[in-house]
Amino acid sequence: MKTNGTLTAYKKPYCRLSAAFPLLLILMTAVTMSCSRRPAGNVTMPWGGGADSASSASGFDLDRIQSGGEMIMLTLSGPDTYYDYHGRHLGTHYMLCQRFADMLGVSLRVDVCRDTAEMFRKLAAGDGDVIACPLPKALYNGDGGESPATALIYCGVATDSLRRQWAVSADKPLLADALDKWYKPEFLAEVLREESHLMGEGRVRRRVHAPMLDRKAGVISRYDGLFMTYCQQIRWDWRLMAAQCYQESTFDPNARSWAGACGLMQIMPATADYLHLPMNRIYDPESNIAAAARYIGELEGKLKDISDRSERINFILACYNGGYLHIRDAMALAARDGRDAHRWSDVAQYVLKLSEPRYYRDPLVKYGYMRGSETVDYVARIRNRWKSYEGVKGGHAGFSGMTPRKAKHRKKKYQI
Repeated sequence: MKTNGTLTAYKKPYCRLSAAFPLLLILMTAVTMSCSRRPAGNVTMPWGGGADSASSASGFDLDRIQSGGEMIMLTLSGPDTYYDYHGRHLGTHYMLCQRFADMLGVSLRVDVCRDTAEMFRKLAAGDGDVIACPLPKALYNGDGGESPATALIYCGVATDSLRRQWAVSADKPLLADALDKWYKPEFLAEVLREESHLMGEGRVRRRVHAPMLDRKAGVISRYDGLFMTYCQQIRWDWRLMAAQCYQESTFDPNARSWAGACGLMQIMPATADYLHLPMNRIYDPESNIAAAARYIGELEGKLKDISDRSERINFILACYNGGYLHIRDAMALAARDGRDAHRWSDVAQYVLKLSEPRYYRDPLVKYGYMRGSETVDYVARIRNRWKSYEGVKGGHAGFSGMTPRKAKHRKKKYQI
């Protein structure tokens, strides 16, 4: 019958599809499972996906950093890694990481960790992007014996014949690849030369003037009147500030250090802002001296726990040069070891020791590495020059029309 024939014609293919369906379902399941288990990383798939398509899901790393405009560097405190020097950030690996951040077009934020275990934890938690500190590639253990909570990709800056290298977490393959493509071994030598130059002879651009303008007339400098005026407000010997000023700038009002410190008393821009000293006045002698006097007065208030005024002066000078928080770290170490934390001769030994890893990485130390030898020398030089100024009465001070003489350096004790 025609109707039956038509029905039969449609039933036959339907039956063939039904029979094949279980096999088709098995094949589709296998393909799906195969896709879901494909390995991460720079793998090219037969259908053309690979690292780029994978990055849209888990490799958001580099895009996120660049779109956010900031990269977070995890590191340790130390002369080779990162430290603060008069408000200027230094350290070989910091300077290298800053170069990389500049290449990416992002700012760099530094998170100083206490040990490698803390760096691992922060990297795993997503609180940092790169460990910019050379890690031993053969070891995963941190200082506390902990293993990293995330897999690492060693990349970028390498030292010790590639045995030590920076690292990122394994979920940031694009960042690792960018670091590897950017880094060249000669970068390390370039940064070391740059750092050596900065810390060498050219740290302060200044004219060297004689430490006394006119000894017979009792005139130390053309700024004696300003020292007297502003030191009176803080009960500070004006001759002491004169000695400090010579150490800072050799009485050159236009002196500028490579770190950015400006003027007679070498005030950093950040400190000037804190003291409400406008940058367009930072080289003005009176404004610079007035701001320095205010800062000294603040330090005196912070160090009131040092009852001996002579001792307190040493600590104030040390804080002016090396930073209040670093000096407090040294005082804490001295007190722990049974030394007198209010005596400079005791604390100075720990200021020097803050350049040694066993001390600047001590749990008691909160602000890390410092170049202590410079600060101890700074205090000693100012005290010695102040002593040489003791006979100056200041009766003829304030000859603003007089021009400082260039130093002849005939006496070694006046050389800086």
